[in-house]
Amino acid sequence: MGALRPWARYGLLVVAHLLALGLGATVLQALEGPPALRLQANLRAELATFQAEFGACLPPGALEELLGTALVAQAHGVSSLGNDSEARNWDLPSALLFTASLLTTTGYGHMAPLSAGGKAFCVAYAALGLPASLALVAALRHCLAPLLSRPGAWVATRWQLTPPRAALLQAAALGLLVVGVFVLLPALVLWGVQGDCSLLEAIYFCFSSLSTIGLGDLLPGRGSGLHPALYHLGQFALLGYLLLGLLAMLLTVETFSELPQVRTMVKFFGSSGPVNAEDEGAILGQDELALSTMPPSAAAPAEAPAC
Repeated sequence: MGALRPWARYGLLVVAHLLALGLGATVLQALEGPPALRLQANLRAELATFQAEFGACLPPGALEELLGTALVAQAHGVSSLGNDSEARNWDLPSALLFTASLLTTTGYGHMAPLSAGGKAFCVAYAALGLPASLALVAALRHCLAPLLSRPGAWVATRWQLTPPRAALLQAAALGLLVVGVFVLLPALVLWGVQGDCSLLEAIYFCFSSLSTIGLGDLLPGRGSGLHPALYHLGQFALLGYLLLGLLAMLLTVETFSELPQVRTMVKFFGSSGPVNAEDEGAILGQDELALSTMPPSAAAPAEAPAC
């Protein structure tokens, strides 16, 4: 494959991406199609039963009009159902969570602006806030990267690992740490507090939040009958979780993207020729930061002069 032209390599990459999209759509269609049909059939059966029992008391089309109004309100995060903790969707904790989901591009979709002024403000706020958020995250990543590289540098010195293996070990350790601290541990807490969601649903929520997918079909505290104080406290906790979790995810992605194996693959699609030894040597330059944090005693001895 090294003899392929660049346009052929990019074409191969696009075809592989399209095949992956088709595979994902096919699997989801097979998994989610039958439950959706069953849910639709149950809804129609419930509507038919309701109309059979109370249809004589309602004008024609009144039920459909009421349901349509309720669905439109629900799409904007407004509902008359549930407990009192969710009666005001635009109180301070809810507004803070909405702005955090906006600036982190999570976008749960559980709330949406109703007024034209609110929609215009969201456009301006996101246009200014997203670059500022990215700059803040980049600055924090720049400060934290040397600290996170020190344990890997120490292990590499202790075990006398080569730079590629040391980088792979550091990336794997950071990935496991992020999964444990920002996915599994919060999922266990959510599973224990929420009560009406399974452990798989809790893990699904944590992953969709950290990956900024934010499908919004599951939110902590909604519809679980929590006390208003606990509900708002959970919103503040979710706010901090989004900010810290996004930073941890970006650090992990950055670490994996700097792996020699990943950069070799990128080099394959970006160069016009095969990857040679010089290119592979240049790829290892990303380990300079990790090696610079080693103690002075770990420095390599000076080479003996040539005879």
